[in-house]
Formats: sequence, structure tokens, C-alpha cells
Amino acid sequence: MKKPKFLISLFNFIKRENLHRIFLILFVLIILSTIALSIFERDLSFINALWLSVVTLTTVGYGDITPTSLAGRVIGVIIMLFGIGILGMFTASVASFFVERKLKEDRGMGSIECNNHIIICSWNNSTREIINELRSDSRTADTPIVLLANIEFKPIEDDDILFISGEANEENLKRANIAGANTIIVLGDDRLESDNRDAKFVLTTLTIETLNPEIYSIVQVEKEANARHCERARADEIIVRSEFSNRLISRSALDHGITKVISALLSSREGDTILKVPVPETLAGKNFLQIFTTMKAEQDAIVLAVQKDSGSEVISNPDCDMIIDENDQLLLISRSHIKS
Repeated sequence: MKKPKFLISLFNFIKRENLHRIFLILFVLIILSTIALSIFERDLSFINALWLSVVTLTTVGYGDITPTSLAGRVIGVIIMLFGIGILGMFTASVASFFVERKLKEDRGMGSIECNNHIIICSWNNSTREIINELRSDSRTADTPIVLLANIEFKPIEDDDILFISGEANEENLKRANIAGANTIIVLGDDRLESDNRDAKFVLTTLTIETLNPEIYSIVQVEKEANARHCERARADEIIVRSEFSNRLISRSALDHGITKVISALLSSREGDTILKVPVPETLAGKNFLQIFTTMKAEQDAIVLAVQKDSGSEVISNPDCDMIIDENDQLLLISRSHIKS
């Protein structure tokens, strides 16, 4: 069984800072002082002498037990003087370990140990909004999110957002534990030209699919002409940013107000939203019209499309007599989660 990375780093830190020697010195000092106090303080039992050694070493001084002999008080003074120095070294070393660990987290220098998480590659104008949307949905409200971006410090104050600093290359993707992730979102670096950005998308997608072919990859490209390269790299979903916004603008010009409806459906924060759910067991094997009617009547949901079992084919507005299998998925509009 592998040891957790935290314990490994802690053991390495103890060895590097020679804390084991400090532990040994403290142990020897407590044992020797306990034996000496037991000898010179005849009224003290060994347990009480041990208690007196510890509270004196830590300079707590409860006063419940005090040395009465001259030799006992001299021993107490020696313990206090050594205690201040040794404990000061110990507490400073321990504090530096946690400070160092926090700085590494903020600078994205560590590695991720969680599983079933979402990785977001790159930090741009839309990254924060994507994170907010994921946190607004109850299905991903508590899902670990790892931000992998080529920036120096963690850009968002959120303890639930894990940060890895660097390019989305093989080494850093492994640090983000891509093998244990469910989904990865590849966004554009606004500091690059659009063609260079898309070329980088293709290389990143190839690396992702090589490291974890099972992960669901979502890639945002700038130009539609470059989308086919990401398809060849086996990206699961490709979003052409300019194409998507241009189509929304043109539809809004033709049908005023349509963008308000689409924006509301894409948001998880309020009102209706678009969901993908398994076909309820009671409806498997029925035709689309029966499922559409039942879902609206019983769960107040509107079925828009069906994703077939393979996952590669999505059929919008299917024919009424199309049979829906138990392994298919329903894409629908709903105010809440659907009972299966």
C-alpha cells in the first residue's frame, strides 16, 4: 500500500530539518529530568515527576506540583532554559513546513491526489465564469476542480480550487492527476495569436488522449477550420468560440430575444436549465412521443434530444415513433434533477 504524498513529504521534511534529533533531545531531557526529580523530590512519584518535567519544559507552569528542594529547583531552571530553546526550534520548524506547503499550493508547485475531478487548462476571461457555473450546479458543487495554467500564482481565492502552475504538457497533466480525472476543459490562452492557440489545442488534446483515453475532453478553438484537427486528436467535444457567438448574434437578429432564452438555459444559477439524464427504467423501450409526454406530465421536463448508447450520435427533435433504448440518454429542459 502506497503512503500518502503528504506523509512522504512530512517524513522528508523531518529528515531534512533534523527534527528527529530534536525529538530525541526532548525525549532524553524529559527522561533524565524525570529520574532526577524522582530522586531529589522524595515526595514525588515517577508519574508526577514526569508531569512536572513536561509542564516545566513547555514553560506552562500550572503550579499544581512544584519542586521544594534546592536540587529540584535547579533541575527545573535547567529544564526551562533548555525547553525555551529546543521548543522554539521545534515550533519554528513545524510552522515553516506548513508555510512552505501553503506557498507551494498558491504557486502551483505541488501535485494533486484527488480523483473524479475536473481539470481546466488555461486561465482567461471566461475561466472564472466557467468555475462559477460549475459551482452553481448541485451535481458539481462539491466536485474538485484543478486549474492548470501558465501563471505564477493562484488567481482565485477558493480553497476548493486546486492549482497547478505551468503549461498543459505531459509532466504537468500528470501532476494534475489526469489519470484520475473525469473531465478536462481546454481553453485558449489569450496571450497567443489565434492560429498558435489552435495549434497548441491540438498538441494538448493529443497529450490528453494519450495519458487518459477515457477522460471526456472539451476543447475550445478559435477557428472552425482548425476544429477538424482536434477531431483527429480524438477530442470528445469541440466548441468553436467565434462560430458559436456569431450564430447567436445572427439568430438574435432574426428572432429577437432568443439569446436571453439560451443564456438562461445554459446557466445553472436560476430557472430552467439543460440536463442530460438516463432514460427512466419505466420508459425504456417506448417511443419518443410517449417519453416526451410522460416526462412533461410527471416531471415537468421537456425532452429536446436523445443521445444514443454509443455517445457519438445526438438526435435533436427525434421522430415520434423512434424507440428509446434503456442505455440512451435524454437531453432535456428542467428546473431540477430528474428522478430515474
